[in-house]
Amino acid sequence: MKRSFDLLLALLAACVLIIPVMIVAVCVKLTSAGPAVYWSDRVGRYNAIFRMPKFRTMRTDTPAVATHLLSNPDQYLTPIGSFLRKTSLDELPQLWSILKGDMSFVGPRPALYNQYDLIGLRTEHKVHEIPPGLTGWAQINGRDELPIPDKVSLDAYYRQHQSFGLDLRILFLTFFKVIKRDGVTH
Repeated sequence: MKRSFDLLLALLAACVLIIPVMIVAVCVKLTSAGPAVYWSDRVGRYNAIFRMPKFRTMRTDTPAVATHLLSNPDQYLTPIGSFLRKTSLDELPQLWSILKGDMSFVGPRPALYNQYDLIGLRTEHKVHEIPPGLTGWAQINGRDELPIPDKVSLDAYYRQHQSFGLDLRILFLTFFKVIKRDGVTH
């Protein structure tokens, strides 16, 4: 049922958001050098690597590490990068990953391929057994501000309690977190 819901919602969202997606893509291209979409290697279900698209918010010379590991992340942001991140518009291309089946709407956020501490803890807590999501229990309970052990604890809670009702609650709360720009540090 979850996969059917993901497909239906992703198709609906793609139809509704096609114009905003095109506008954001043009804005990214006009304000910085490089492609509008950045494809990063992410860790999916059972720790399989997949390519996840996002609108590019960082310059093309940014090291391929998690933003919190950069000494001064703001120096790498594109002119509209901060806005795209705070509004979560940079996440829109991930509808492709949901349609493809690499992701779900709700699940733990996919780790970068080189976030070994996060990957290890998730594997230890069997979080790697569920598909990563566009949003998740950890995102509505702290987002960027959470230390990795806390994030994994929340992801493990979701794994143990996942249900259609919990997914709907997470999607509903995500909408309000995004509107309030709650928990975004860069």
